[in-house]
Amino acid sequence: MWERLLDKIIDYLFELPRYPMRFRELMEANRIYVDHLDIRQIPGIKFCRIKLYLLYFIIWNLILIPLSLLFHSFLARLDCHVAIVLAILFTLLFFGTYKIFEERLKERAARRLIKEAWNNYLPHFPYEKYQERVAQIYKEALDREIPRRKIEQFVIDSIVESK
Repeated sequence: MWERLLDKIIDYLFELPRYPMRFRELMEANRIYVDHLDIRQIPGIKFCRIKLYLLYFIIWNLILIPLSLLFHSFLARLDCHVAIVLAILFTLLFFGTYKIFEERLKERAARRLIKEAWNNYLPHFPYEKYQERVAQIYKEALDREIPRRKIEQFVIDSIVESK
């Protein structure tokens, strides 16, 4: 259930690319994802920031409003100085968790995009099993300065040899 909800959120926030990812883009995206580099470099990761703000605000309020209603009588008796400190802490918590929320959604969207492209180019090799190995093979191909048109053949041959 949680997975389906996250998939629907990603469908709402992220725009799908018009064209499928090319093999070289897939290899680069996989390397970026496996090495935990900046996900913004992956082609096809586009999202609407306003929708993200709106969704985060709604989720935050779904959590905060019931808590404030539950503790209203206690919060009403607090000294104003403590209330100011609590307001500052909640503001820090709000903006601090926003960035974490955004990064997690971007990672999930990137992984989904990579898996879809993986199924197009490497359907016989499960992504979870070969993702790190393929990233190493791609780095090796770049180090050897293999031409672009031969990288796909080099990667597939190397995967088959390592099996």
